[in-house]
Amino acid sequence: MRLQLHRRTFVPFLLAAALVAVAVVGSAVTIAEAATARLGSRALRQNDSGPDVAQLQRLLGKAGFKVKPDGQFGPGTLQAVQAFQRVSRLTPSGIADVTTVTALRSALAGGAAQASNGGFSSSASTVKSKSLGDRIPVRRGMSGHDVKILQAFLRKAGVQNVTVDGEFGPGTYRAVKTWERMERRTVDGVVDGPDMDALRQQVSGQAAASPVPAAVPVAAPPQLAAGDRAKVGPDGLAIAPASAPPAVQQIIAAGNQIAKMPYRYGGGHASWNDTGYDCSGSVSYALHGAGLLDAPRPSSGFYNWGLAGPGQWVTIYAKDSHIYMVVAGLRFDTSGRSIEGTRWQAAMRDPAGYVVRHPEGL
Repeated sequence: MRLQLHRRTFVPFLLAAALVAVAVVGSAVTIAEAATARLGSRALRQNDSGPDVAQLQRLLGKAGFKVKPDGQFGPGTLQAVQAFQRVSRLTPSGIADVTTVTALRSALAGGAAQASNGGFSSSASTVKSKSLGDRIPVRRGMSGHDVKILQAFLRKAGVQNVTVDGEFGPGTYRAVKTWERMERRTVDGVVDGPDMDALRQQVSGQAAASPVPAAVPVAAPPQLAAGDRAKVGPDGLAIAPASAPPAVQQIIAAGNQIAKMPYRYGGGHASWNDTGYDCSGSVSYALHGAGLLDAPRPSSGFYNWGLAGPGQWVTIYAKDSHIYMVVAGLRFDTSGRSIEGTRWQAAMRDPAGYVVRHPEGL
């Protein structure tokens, strides 16, 4: 009788233990599968980690983006993914889904194949090059429509004597190096992913700064009195109005510190003190000078920052590909530096498509 009771108790215990063991083994298999996931098998986003993230980072590195292949999807990887998506004319979501991964692999394959045989090989002839970014990098010896777009962009960026013929010859090589020197980028004559992103933003910023018809409805800050408006001095620096609140004067003072510094992709994000600043790095730096921001933010990081709508003294305009702000009636914008040599501009630009925010109380 005792033996039967023991068996009745012991057998269910064995079954339960077996089920637990199966569950543990199944869980271990799931973890192992995640640890060996191949790039493209899942959509990667900020805070993800794993070997597939490291694979993504290595590919981004081959495209020229300064990303450490540590397997951690942090802010630097997010910015690199968004930049590549802009270059490839994808929605800059910062999520490396299968479409983004496929585009990245295709662009790298096109750039590598074209460079393998003096700019042409049979394998590369099938690579689409309808736009700049379809092949990364673009270098001397290559030809195609993407090269023609590059040449047109260089002209718009202020580089003279560029022939728009779709041939990356000695003239285009010299023009690329001239642009790289102008923008204080690595002078190597090779147009990689960050170069393409910077050049596109520079050119699009100039185009967007052109006048728009008055009939187009735009979001603008409330009108300030004449004595409340800042001015651009002959040295290209902003002169704050005496009536401006201390925070506004501090924003202007901080903006003046980097007003003439070069545009550099990712500049101002790793450190407040940098050799150059991109659009979001510039706005972040100026706001930090007034104690309004503790850490740099990408453009999308301002979508829910502060309060919605234009402010009386400060208005921020943000979208995935660009950000600028208006401070006491002056536009603080990286695209202005390439035209006038300073980020401070009296002329406004069309804010259509931008998220409009302002600091509380300003």
